[in-house]
Amino acid sequence: MAAASEPVDSGALWGPARPEPPPTRFHRVHGDNIRVDPSGTRATRVESFAHGVCFSREPLAPGQVFLVEIEEKELGWCGHLRLGLTALDPAGLAPVPEFSLPDLVNLGHTWVFAITRHHNRVPREGRPEAEAAAPSRPPTLLVEPYLRIEQFRIPRDRLVGRSRPGLYSHLLDQLYELNVLPPTARRSRLGVLFCPRPDGTADMHIIINGEDMGPSARGLPAAQPLYAVVDVFASTKSVRLVQLEYGLPSLQTLCRLVIQRSMVHRLAIDGLHLPKELKDFCKYE
Repeated sequence: MAAASEPVDSGALWGPARPEPPPTRFHRVHGDNIRVDPSGTRATRVESFAHGVCFSREPLAPGQVFLVEIEEKELGWCGHLRLGLTALDPAGLAPVPEFSLPDLVNLGHTWVFAITRHHNRVPREGRPEAEAAAPSRPPTLLVEPYLRIEQFRIPRDRLVGRSRPGLYSHLLDQLYELNVLPPTARRSRLGVLFCPRPDGTADMHIIINGEDMGPSARGLPAAQPLYAVVDVFASTKSVRLVQLEYGLPSLQTLCRLVIQRSMVHRLAIDGLHLPKELKDFCKYE
């Protein structure tokens, strides 16, 4: 893992000088109502609306995105997923607080927010508050392959949610790409990361379907281990982790992108003379 205070060249990709971080997994320590699957990549709240706090198994590397997709929703509850970072070691939390907000935050060294689109953009000191009112949507949202967040470039491909293959999936996919659906809609993808600054602190950013919401918190201790926090709260019932490729894309990913871009509709992939495993990978990933 790269040192938190190590400067990174603007726009630099992950490579030999910056090895890719390991795949993300959920921590063995979590809320009482959470069940994590054997792979450590899916967390489900099995009852009630609370006790759903989860953590990353390892501290995040600078620029590493802890990315989750909302898999299941549950009607009858008010509230949605909460996301953030903590400098507290999850292994030392006994018991895990019932709520991330306010319980975990009140323990200190924790920055968590309910997911909305314009809830927490923080202006730089000396800059007008209007600058932080809403994130700017880049004109190249649908064509730029990388999302730029401060000194990092993150492959955009898997940051955006996708609908399940169906008759109208090509239309629904466009709504995810344009980020016009509610941010906590089923199959939305939400991520959190931190970006170190020259003064030894870090900014926390939240990503919603490939769009950077801007700095959500400033002054995080970049030299300390920072764990991701996911609160599977209320109407959000189940989430799964989505893995990113930070360096050069794999041959599998390149093949998937070529096939997807050649198809008007994802259901047309079924008609290709390809192995079923590859067709499923192209339809669902």
